[in-house]
Amino acid sequence: MGHDPARREFLRLVGTAVPASMALCACGRTQGGTEHASSSAFLAPEEMEFVSAAVARLIPSDALGPGADQAGVPTFIDLQLAGPYGRAERWYMQGPWPRGVDTQGYQLRYTPAQIYRQAIAGIDAHCRKQYQQPFAKLKAEQQDAVLHALEDGKVDLGELPAKTFFQLFWQNTQEGYLADPAYGGNRDFAGWKLIGFPGPRYNYVREIRQYGQPYQQPFVSLIGRAPTAAPGHPRSAT
Repeated sequence: MGHDPARREFLRLVGTAVPASMALCACGRTQGGTEHASSSAFLAPEEMEFVSAAVARLIPSDALGPGADQAGVPTFIDLQLAGPYGRAERWYMQGPWPRGVDTQGYQLRYTPAQIYRQAIAGIDAHCRKQYQQPFAKLKAEQQDAVLHALEDGKVDLGELPAKTFFQLFWQNTQEGYLADPAYGGNRDFAGWKLIGFPGPRYNYVREIRQYGQPYQQPFVSLIGRAPTAAPGHPRSAT
């Protein structure tokens, strides 16, 4: 959390091992909640405030580039939750619903959209009880403590295991930071600049034999050099 360099190094490893365009097949605090709330596709304003504050702690701004909040990850998550991914349209969602073990994979009855809605309400209730404020209003070190508690399964979210939400949220944060900007995140190619991926250009004929030379062409998205995801028209990355 916070300025932990291991988070940035992890993103480097993710980007090296898995092309950013395929990721979804599978310093200090920023106050960006208000910025995203007015055009959200699924998340309520207070939910967007949580997401914005939490991703800013998971991938913070530092000397290597902007953090997840500045890179549009809250918008990415919001658009995904509003679409087929949020409704779990490609998941097997029939019962029975016994409590499984980690090696069995996802075993809950909730869709991703339902997970976010239930978890954020539970986390804010936990924060109000412990700190007298919702998560988005806490100090950075308090937010980190809550996120670590979620990661360790030490926050009571009712039927929803805290670890399950944290793992999903951390996965979605990485996806939003590294996915094609067409899906709302990776704003200004922040994630791709970090890992050195120039984007899915249609050909590299002129450069293919320039061994050892830096690639000078501008970054490009599936939909151009300055991609945007229009509010109210969520794109699905899954």
